[in-house]
Amino acid sequence: MSFTEKAKNKAQQLTGVAKERIGDITDNEPLRGEGATEQSTARARQTGGDPRDARRRARDTFR
Repeated sequence: MSFTEKAKNKAQQLTGVAKERIGDITDNEPLRGEGATEQSTARARQTGGDPRDARRRARDTFR
């Protein structure tokens, strides 16, 4: 995963945090849920990365 992709994921995660907090303050349930979804999506991308990369790493490990 490149630095740019990591930065985009982190920005999306921070956007999700902001939306969730604003939803808490304004008692806006849809905004709160949208923020939580953005955070979890960004975390999943950050930890998982691209499945093709995982295959390549696994293949290279056994060579």
